Amino acid sequence: MKKTAALPETMQAAIIRDQKLVLAEVPLPLPKAGEVLVRVRAAGVNRPDLLQRRGLYPPPEGVTDIPGLEISGDVILTGSGVSGLKTGQKICALVSGGGYAEYCTVPAAQCLPLPKNLGWLAAAGIPETFFTVWTNLFDRGRLTKGDRVLIHGGASGIGTTALQMAKAFGAKVYVTAGSDSKCAACLKLGAMRAINYKTQDFVTEVLRETDGKGVDIVLDMVGGDYIARNLKVLAPEGRHVSIAMQHGRTAEIDIFQIMSKRLVLTGSTLRPQPTAAKGKIAKALKKNVWPFIARKRITPVIDRIYSLAEAQAAHDYLEVGQHFGKVILRVNTAEKL
Repeated sequence: MKKTAALPETMQAAIIRDQKLVLAEVPLPLPKAGEVLVRVRAAGVNRPDLLQRRGLYPPPEGVTDIPGLEISGDVILTGSGVSGLKTGQKICALVSGGGYAEYCTVPAAQCLPLPKNLGWLAAAGIPETFFTVWTNLFDRGRLTKGDRVLIHGGASGIGTTALQMAKAFGAKVYVTAGSDSKCAACLKLGAMRAINYKTQDFVTEVLRETDGKGVDIVLDMVGGDYIARNLKVLAPEGRHVSIAMQHGRTAEIDIFQIMSKRLVLTGSTLRPQPTAAKGKIAKALKKNVWPFIARKRITPVIDRIYSLAEAQAAHDYLEVGQHFGKVILRVNTAEKL
């Protein structure tokens, strides 16, 4: 292993205790073969973290039970077999757990160079959402220029990312959000139409906006009763991509509608996928999306920043659902947004 300086034996981390996050001193992790140890500067907060805290989304076997799925920081130690990364390198990374801590081990394949025009805090809001959007909207949803896309939860971290990425690649984007102010913010990000799902029927509005043609892709994080409604707004050959199930994991749908319009229903979860698959997504992001970030056509939308000691407060805020974009934990000194 190669390192830059003597390392401490312990570190601070936000751990789960009685379904609450508390700051504790825990042993320092060491990288295995193919991994690096990162001094975490900032970490993103995501809804799967909330589920894990409540005991509803356990980490994969062999993964730390410290929450946190995305980080930014600098490499301070490399495990055997690591190439392309060196100590001192600034990165952001997708992790399977352990982000809410001063140090975190990461498979080298899941690391990406820190975008030059972003600081630690903004970069920490990239990996979980950008990986999720790319693999679902572009790989599984096969988004191409000119497609019409409906994104549910347009004000969320996933939603604000998907909106910007789809627009950058030439799609026409429609979103739903839970307030007029959030809808207005989505329009500023580039949505063609933002629909307040609390006061409007998105099926009626989308069909009206598209002259009855519907959309080519629906990116859905709601599930449940939304699925049947989503199928109504899909155009022939449309793709329905599920990434979460806030309204439940079961739905009653009209199978003939799938057959007659030749629809594709797909979806995925990111966390359980093998490192090789995540590494492939990382390479695709660096090639296809990093240039847009460099030109400031795509950027993480940061709503609020908390300290590591305030991790529970960050969860409480995310759970209320008033955020627009990402919630970030400041783990170490952050240079800038």
